[in-house]
Amino acid sequence: MSAMTTSPSVKVFLLPDLGEGLTEAELVNWLVAEGDTVSVDQPVAEVETAKSMVEVPSPFAGVVAQLHGEAGTTINVGAPLISVRPDGAAPEAVATTAASAGNPDAEAYREEERAGVSVPTDAEVAAAPDAGESGAEAGEGSGNVLIGYGTPGTGTGGRTRRRRGDAGSAAVSTSASAAEAPESAEAPETAQAPATLTQEAPVAASEQRAVLCISPLVRKLARDAGLTLSSVEGTGVDGMVLRRDVERALQASAGTSGEKQETLPSSSSDQSTAGEVGQDRRSGLRIAERIPVRGVRKAVVEAMTRSRREIPEATVWVDVDATALLDLRTGLKRRQPDATPGLLAFVARFALAGLARYPELNTRIVEREDGSSEILKFDGVNLGIAAQTDRGLLVPAVQRADRMSARELDAEIRRLAAVAREGKATPAELTSGTFTLNNYGVFGVDGSAAIINHPEAAILGLGRIIDRPWVVNGELAVRKVTELTLTFDHRVCDGGVAGGFLRYVADAIENPGGVLADL
Repeated sequence: MSAMTTSPSVKVFLLPDLGEGLTEAELVNWLVAEGDTVSVDQPVAEVETAKSMVEVPSPFAGVVAQLHGEAGTTINVGAPLISVRPDGAAPEAVATTAASAGNPDAEAYREEERAGVSVPTDAEVAAAPDAGESGAEAGEGSGNVLIGYGTPGTGTGGRTRRRRGDAGSAAVSTSASAAEAPESAEAPETAQAPATLTQEAPVAASEQRAVLCISPLVRKLARDAGLTLSSVEGTGVDGMVLRRDVERALQASAGTSGEKQETLPSSSSDQSTAGEVGQDRRSGLRIAERIPVRGVRKAVVEAMTRSRREIPEATVWVDVDATALLDLRTGLKRRQPDATPGLLAFVARFALAGLARYPELNTRIVEREDGSSEILKFDGVNLGIAAQTDRGLLVPAVQRADRMSARELDAEIRRLAAVAREGKATPAELTSGTFTLNNYGVFGVDGSAAIINHPEAAILGLGRIIDRPWVVNGELAVRKVTELTLTFDHRVCDGGVAGGFLRYVADAIENPGGVLADL
């Protein structure tokens, strides 16, 4: 579910599933502001996932009532992104959380996320408006603009039965609106009073205020310290209580009582106490900067860790005389300077021919539900090309590369490298590879025992091409030499297959004319 209606007029658009099972995205930039008029399918925000930069379009038309989040924050899939009201409708207070927005994944936290809010009675449930009946009407659909959302073109399929959680959502919104109204003389003192670590008496219903707090970690931090969330002033969007708010309250309480309080370990791997915020306890050095692991870097960390943990890899390598290939390309460039493929395209073409002879390397091992494993062989090759970008290492894949010539491969490799560096590669382009080619020679290195791009079975690396002494026909000569490295999953094949593939590619580089004649 990616959209809901908080009232007959205001509609809340939830961050949709952007594909490939991604669970969160970083809000990079808002493309609209509160009060702006938006149309259906108009981009309203730029978000960065672990795969690419994406413009998120709105499924609703109207006036932007509220933007849920600030640039730089991370938003979970299914959490509110933007609220829109019909053009001409009166502005309303909008307050939603992942629970009140009907996020199925947050169902287990519904009661905790209503900290400080009474559970509605059966009478209130009966009186609450049905959110399912106030959704988009037939004909308002925008279509499946992104994976996971898109209002249908018909009115069928909507939920008509009211759930208790929906009434609770209305209670959250009502309480949040009431919190914005003028308070009594005692209210400010309650909100600004120093936090206490003793268990407080239950707050009277008349003094209770709505507290927005989505993170279970923040709630646990407050609960373990005996801190009541209603006594903490939130600095997040709509007054949401964040981790820093709870830690600030704990430090304030520690200063008042003279007792040293314990906080949760930092999100960084460096664990510092409250009195050593800028110093690493292990090394004794001052911490210059804390860099959150998110976006592409988070995806790389997870993929590489999983690869090392699950794949028993082995590496083979060989030095190759690439002089003949360079001479071939030089001759082609004289005749067709604008249509000559790059060296990487030729190596890619040779690797694809090698995979046709040794298809075991173009496979994937999957675990079945009964605990057994099976090897998937593919009818074709999606060739991943490792590309270093400002956002990190990305591996866009050339779809059905086995059907392409060297010229076609060259054009597609250049296109994919460009869109990857611009952050515009699609999730399908970044996750569909079956075999990866990595040209780390551009970094001036000869070889590398690369980590396999999980869940693939092998990765072929190409080192720099340099002048080296080489024996040719029994005589010493200076030749253009490079190093090929193949890292493979030892579960799918043995060294004989890996060595045969690597030798085939090496022979093709040393004698390109003979191999290209057969392709």
